[in-house]
Amino acid sequence: PLALRPKPTQTKSPTMATITHRHLLAALAIAVVAARTSHGASRGWARSSPNSYLQRRNINSLAIGDTRHHAHPTSSTPLFSLRGGSSTHQNEDEDDEATADENEERRRQKQEEYAKLVKYRTEQQMLYQLRSTYLTEMLASRGVPLPTIMSVSTADGEKPPERVDWDCALSTDDDPKSCLYSFDAEPDTKVVAPLGTDQWISLSALNRLRRTDPTKVEPMWHSQYSILRSWFSDESEFSMLQHVGVKGFFISSVLLDGGNGMVLRSLLILSVLSALILLMPLIELIVGRIIVSAPFWAQWMTWGRIVRAGFPLKLLIGQLVWKGVASCFTKVENEVREYIVDLECEILEDSVPVTVGVGMESEEEESDEIMEDLDEEEMEMDSEDDLDEYDEYDEDEY
Repeated sequence: PLALRPKPTQTKSPTMATITHRHLLAALAIAVVAARTSHGASRGWARSSPNSYLQRRNINSLAIGDTRHHAHPTSSTPLFSLRGGSSTHQNEDEDDEATADENEERRRQKQEEYAKLVKYRTEQQMLYQLRSTYLTEMLASRGVPLPTIMSVSTADGEKPPERVDWDCALSTDDDPKSCLYSFDAEPDTKVVAPLGTDQWISLSALNRLRRTDPTKVEPMWHSQYSILRSWFSDESEFSMLQHVGVKGFFISSVLLDGGNGMVLRSLLILSVLSALILLMPLIELIVGRIIVSAPFWAQWMTWGRIVRAGFPLKLLIGQLVWKGVASCFTKVENEVREYIVDLECEILEDSVPVTVGVGMESEEEESDEIMEDLDEEEMEMDSEDDLDEYDEYDEDEY
């Protein structure tokens, strides 16, 4: 029986010194942690001396080493660990980034507001200048001596186109003339140029160019001369139109220049209406025959839909018909205008006198003959007046 009784296990009790040593280390670690949490987190704690700092560091290392020594063998996390400053630095970095973003956003908003303010002020300044210019023009038109746009439109160093007289020559096979428009003028045609220059241009080409595109006339001489106002204006003393006579005046000033072409257009409309009125009986006969014809009614299924259609479709068809008639009338007007321009060119070729070169002598002889005829007529009139006075004197005596 004694042999079967189990032996009591012998437990080795820790000594009193070991227990006391563990309690002291734990209390010391707790005191160190409390001191760091109470004084280490604040910014105003006093800097300690180097000796106290070394002592505190040794105590902390002993406390951490003892806790690691007596911890559970499978646990790798220390029981008491010192708090570091990584989270604090991270929070500070985030605050700095947020502040920088806010500053950048504020700066961008200020720049946008400044740009809007500059744009508004610029627009207001332009409006003020435009209003002052308009008021200046109105006051100048009423006689107030103020500078206008026309008076300041010429740039420095440039001169406005000046009025100039013209020279006319005859281009022949023996004496050909160049042409600014077609390089060489046709034989037996007249060419003109500003007085004192050799920049010739065919008279017919010049007149046709001023009728088709007047903006290209003066650039032929680099906008140095006011050709249109000098040579083709009734108010100019150098105008060529003073040689064209009554026929040329009717063609140039009435048909082509009258109302910017409205006279010619009105005459064409009246001519067309007159022709329609004269041909109305014939037109009625033809239309009546077409309406009662069998082929016309055989297409009832085609044009009956248009007749019975709504008003919008009929309006659209009417617009198309009107556009077609207007385009045909425009073509007829252009053809008639070209024909009248050709007549004007022929009149200018015949009437403008030659002033230089070949043909000038014959023109001078004709003028001399005209002057001689006028002198003879004056002499005859003077002789008749003398005879009348002599007869009256005799009658008084008797």
